[in-house]
Amino acid sequence: MKNVIIISATPRKNGNSEILAKELMRGAVEKGHKVELINLREYNLKYCIGCYSCAKNGKCIHNDGMNELSKKLLKADAIVFATPVYFYSMSGQLKVFIDRLVPIYTEIKADIYMIATQWDENKEMMKNTFEAIRGCTRDCFENCTEIGVIYGAGLNELGEAEKNIEYMSLAYEMGKKI
Repeated sequence: MKNVIIISATPRKNGNSEILAKELMRGAVEKGHKVELINLREYNLKYCIGCYSCAKNGKCIHNDGMNELSKKLLKADAIVFATPVYFYSMSGQLKVFIDRLVPIYTEIKADIYMIATQWDENKEMMKNTFEAIRGCTRDCFENCTEIGVIYGAGLNELGEAEKNIEYMSLAYEMGKKI
């Protein structure tokens, strides 16, 4: 049994990236894994101010929800990042979260999965989003390996992912493979 943490970075409840994250969760739970879905919109994460106190003393100067989230990430065997695409990149919520990982990123040891959704049907337009996330997961998470990515392109309306059999199947199967 693996400990799976899903980071949902959509500000909209039941947004398309969250729907696919929940479907991945369903597959992982059926496989017998312990899975927690974390909605970043429920945490009041403060912005990194670049003071590097965390590098000096191993702890961020902000005392907020990131303290709890960091502990969970350090126990994770798999981490899933799920985000909508805003202006060809991740949501602001995910960017703030990633910036705040500086105190612990070298300690994280987990397989990495990513899900992104966008209205544009051209999956090529999602490359920047995944590369921005990889700036953390590939370049900073020294003990992590990227395992899977879902390009959820062409999802225009809130909740539309639920009707997309292809994307729902991809998410479910990815969850079962964790």
